[in-house]
Amino acid sequence: MMKRTLLIAAAILGLAAPAFAAGETPVPPQLKWSFQGPFGKFDRAQLQRGFKVYREVCASCHGLSYVAFRNLHQPGGPEFSEAQVRALAAEYKIQDGPNDAGDMFERAGRPADHFPSPFPNENAAAAANGGKAPPDLSLMAKARTYERGFPWFIVDVFTQYQEQGPDYLTALMKGYGQPPAGMTMPAGMNYNKYFPGHMIGMPPPIQEGQITYDDGTKGTIDQYAKDVTAFLVWAAEPHMEARKRIGLQVFIFLIVFAGLLYFTKKKVWAEAH
Repeated sequence: MMKRTLLIAAAILGLAAPAFAAGETPVPPQLKWSFQGPFGKFDRAQLQRGFKVYREVCASCHGLSYVAFRNLHQPGGPEFSEAQVRALAAEYKIQDGPNDAGDMFERAGRPADHFPSPFPNENAAAAANGGKAPPDLSLMAKARTYERGFPWFIVDVFTQYQEQGPDYLTALMKGYGQPPAGMTMPAGMNYNKYFPGHMIGMPPPIQEGQITYDDGTKGTIDQYAKDVTAFLVWAAEPHMEARKRIGLQVFIFLIVFAGLLYFTKKKVWAEAH
């Protein structure tokens, strides 16, 4: 029965594949992630590498306004030490105030502060980037997704696949190239096969050997893309591991509770008759 079900599923997927291939924008490859599935967890080393990529590459244009420095130390995330977080926060200038004279002032960052925006305001960000402000990356891994269509959305229910956002972001960073013959790119635009419309204002953000990892991991475009994507997934859902752990505990409790109710009902009705 199981073998027959798998054969039917394979046939359905085979029939669906040409529809994806014929689409204007290709479907991002489905990747393997440490955090996928009901028991998945973040890879601490990968999160730390991803933060390094964000800080050295992405932070010059993209903010992370919903993330505080102290979040980098909390369980379930990159888990930097308190000393590392304090030193990191102190490297940033945070606007504060007003002071007793009614003036705003700048001070060194503290662990409780959120990551400041790389631009003073949205208009300044747009002016520095061809008329459009770069989006904040705090929730990007949840905001970006794509339609998988039939029968994939049915298969996803059983496989617990929820990584459309991470797969898309990784593919996007690796999807730059030369436009096909006959396609003219406007000035300031770049061709990306995974971006809707294939024209994106952001130039290729990562290059081979651009960043040197502290743990010795080889710096490749594929590695950079996966690491920073994993970090952005954590930024969008910093309590994911706690949510999954509590969900499992609740699930076990409900099973035990249902069993107790069944045997209680059985005993009550047995005595009643």
